[in-house]
Amino acid sequence: MKLKMIQTTKNTEDRLASGPAKLFETDTIGYEGPQIVLFPEITFQTIEGFGGAFTEAASTTLDQLDLAARHNILKLYFDPIEGIGYSLCRTHIQSCDFSLGNYCYIEEDDEALDTFSLERDHKSLLPMIQDAQKVGEFRLLASPWSPPAFMKDNGEMNHGGKLLPQYRELWASLIERYIEAYQALGVPIWAITVQNEPKAVQRWDSCIFTAEEERDFIKQHLGEKMRRHDVGIFVWDHNKERLYERADVIFRDKEASAYVAGAAFHWYSGDHFEQLELLQHQYPDKKLLFSEGCYEYSLGKGLTWEIGERYGHDIIGNINHGCCAFTDWNMLLDHNGGPNHVGNFCDAPIMANTATGEITLHNSYYYIGHFSKYVRPGAKRIGMSRWSDCIEASALCNPDGSLVLVVLNRSEQSYDFSIRLGDQLCETTSAPRSIATYLIND
Repeated sequence: MKLKMIQTTKNTEDRLASGPAKLFETDTIGYEGPQIVLFPEITFQTIEGFGGAFTEAASTTLDQLDLAARHNILKLYFDPIEGIGYSLCRTHIQSCDFSLGNYCYIEEDDEALDTFSLERDHKSLLPMIQDAQKVGEFRLLASPWSPPAFMKDNGEMNHGGKLLPQYRELWASLIERYIEAYQALGVPIWAITVQNEPKAVQRWDSCIFTAEEERDFIKQHLGEKMRRHDVGIFVWDHNKERLYERADVIFRDKEASAYVAGAAFHWYSGDHFEQLELLQHQYPDKKLLFSEGCYEYSLGKGLTWEIGERYGHDIIGNINHGCCAFTDWNMLLDHNGGPNHVGNFCDAPIMANTATGEITLHNSYYYIGHFSKYVRPGAKRIGMSRWSDCIEASALCNPDGSLVLVVLNRSEQSYDFSIRLGDQLCETTSAPRSIATYLIND
């Protein structure tokens, strides 16, 4: 068997850098030193994919660059050979905070959906998605941030508010119309979440749902509409610390649960990896999907290596506790961390100075790439043990039978260790402040 290592390391030029292939050797002495042991015969969840979000902020930033830069950015994300092979991405239904302003697909008080139009999406967002489709294959998750203002009890898209009961059916029908319209354009929606961050009253596009309201909205209005279009539904779509209790309310209801593929979650309140494990233990047929994470962008403070390490830590922790997919937030932002209609500027793996045309790849791009490029849709997590918590690791088996081991070292120390597969061993070293992907095949 052969082992190939791809590495990204602080204080070096290594960024997804390939090293020479090494051969495994038969262990004749019963080695018991530092090692990671792989058990490919033990399998867990199936991976759906990795990617980021198409937002109006990302697309309008892309629109301000020349054609060569546009093509290069899409290739960096979606090309499976020259890029990092994004395979599952997210977008917004109507406006979100990373839009240029609030907008809807219908005019105010249109209760017949007669004015439905994707005109706003056609200006920038859809062209970015369609151009990406020409570069690589990916599926799309869509999330609403807010219904139209007239459907809510606060009369606006921002500052929370609730969907008025009399408009639940209309809102579900508007979401269905969106699904149909995108499908007609050759942009099929794989799945939706019911509501982005349904517990958060934000100064931007937001809407509050209790777990019970989300449950009833699915089983009485949304579920059958999505089923007839073969679109999956994910619930919650908010921080991990409330994942179990929120999803449990919906999954316990057999009628609602029948429409639901799983639960989505964000990272903004901390690790809470145990929440994933608890939910999967109780509901092993449901998928767990990471739908959003990013860092706020602080001008003048600069960006640190820790941002990429946070991505590596969270992806590994999520996968090891049952997560099937990881979608980052904005794929591209300008040099200010926007544009954004409410000023909550953020970091992105790729950022562009729209005045100069300069493109900057942050280390989060490479850290995500250690998974998205080498762990393909349909891969299964496999059994693994490690000798120490000095490093973090996750192991998977791709559909073609190749094994992938990702090792994260957030310390300032290097570690020599062996990778064991049955009676076969291969020695390697984890460099300080590094992430490495090991590919193992025959």
